[in-house]
Amino acid sequence: MKIQLRYLFLLVTILAFTGSCMEDLPSQLEYEGYEFADLDEGAGEWKLILMSGNEEVVIPAPAAVGSAALNQELQDSKTKIANATDEQRKSVSYWTNNPLIRWNEIALELSVKYNLIPGPNADGTYTLPNPADPSATPNFPFAHPPYISRMLAYLSVAQYDGLITSWHYKEKFGRPAPYVLDPQIVSAYADNGLNSYPSDGAVVAITSREILSAMFPLEKEYLSKLADEHLESLVIAGINVTSDVEAGKLIGTEVAKKALARAANDGMKNAQTPKPKSDSIKNAAFQRFGWQWDNQETPQRPVGLTPLFGKVKMWNVPNVEVVRAPVPPTPGSEEFNKDAQELQRYADNLTQDQRRIANFWNDGLNTYSPPGHWNRFAKETVVKNRLSPVRTARVFAYMNMAIVDAGISCWDTKYYYHYPRPIQTIPGFKTILGTPNFPAYTSGHSTFSSAAAEVLSHFFPADAAKFKNWADEAAMSRVYGGIHYRFDAEEGLKQGKAVGAYSVAKAQLDQAD
Repeated sequence: MKIQLRYLFLLVTILAFTGSCMEDLPSQLEYEGYEFADLDEGAGEWKLILMSGNEEVVIPAPAAVGSAALNQELQDSKTKIANATDEQRKSVSYWTNNPLIRWNEIALELSVKYNLIPGPNADGTYTLPNPADPSATPNFPFAHPPYISRMLAYLSVAQYDGLITSWHYKEKFGRPAPYVLDPQIVSAYADNGLNSYPSDGAVVAITSREILSAMFPLEKEYLSKLADEHLESLVIAGINVTSDVEAGKLIGTEVAKKALARAANDGMKNAQTPKPKSDSIKNAAFQRFGWQWDNQETPQRPVGLTPLFGKVKMWNVPNVEVVRAPVPPTPGSEEFNKDAQELQRYADNLTQDQRRIANFWNDGLNTYSPPGHWNRFAKETVVKNRLSPVRTARVFAYMNMAIVDAGISCWDTKYYYHYPRPIQTIPGFKTILGTPNFPAYTSGHSTFSSAAAEVLSHFFPADAAKFKNWADEAAMSRVYGGIHYRFDAEEGLKQGKAVGAYSVAKAQLDQAD
């Protein structure tokens, strides 16, 4: 793996063993490519998400088979392959024939690196990361769960639209791969029979570089180096010639522009509010319900985490109101007391297995958070089922759209009800995981996880029971840890399932099944 990723993985591993959390932090998935279960030849006609048509991005017709231009490219490829260094060959092995896996890993590694909450200044005040000056202290971004979920959605959707466009032109132009055209060229990967123009790998490299550079601006140089290595590997692997790569780069660039134009106007820049706005949200909830969440930190941050994330533009849910959870129990009511007493019982008698579950799903600072956990599960399932890159992108796109929509709906519910956490309502109560800086109801872990499980169960029905069990475990982990009441978790599971259903309904209309 690349040097910086190795260093980062070492760092987060040390943090895991020194108390940051006990989950399995991101590392390179051990696979070396595989023969695709299906080439998905018709994927070029699948319904796009960002773009209106599969020729919205126009690429030139390729040089014909047998032409002098293509023959020269084949000769150039053979020269590059023959002169490849050991490091270049390692790069070919690293990227594999389904590089979406690698770019998703890179996204999660960066999520871990930037999931560092800004600390207090000497005078007890807080300075927030500034996107206009990302290198200032604290660095931008603070990659909290809402930020990570949004980043992964844009990354996955851009990759998906780019690959649909790529598949369309592969079918239209029908130019075979170099190893098919010249017997002296041997593919480094399984012979999957894909046409090579335009390069799907180049589409993935460029969309990934552009989206991740926008989301993690201090990593632009690093991401550019990774993309260059990926692009170079496509020729050395024997699966593309230079013109294939250039056409893929063109597609990737234009699709990324579409994605980032949406991101610029989706409302995320307003999600973190100034104190007067935060206070008005709290006061409105108190007027409606007679309760409010108060931050229990010392020193206390002036506002909670992204109070207006619930206003960010959703992907598949028509509006947050249709999936907003019902009114939670009034503190002091019989229903509330039942769940509060349960929390106290767990605090007094937590079993070793319950503690293990709480720690595994902690997903706090220096982790890839719940959205990252589900992306890891998706990667493992994709490889197990040997999905093609375009079908892999479909899984990630619909799952990550559901995850971010779940986060948006959860944050809307959190700040609409502004419900206090157990540490605020139960005298003397203490958690084993700390206390997040935002209201309790509904549980983010539950909502993120149930939405992801709903989508993955649609794509991989044989594993549906496993996904549901993981979502249930993620929800209960927050109860075991003292972070949430049971009703936070149970209503969060319902909310996430409802959100996931919108993503599944959209997937059922995309002509891919």
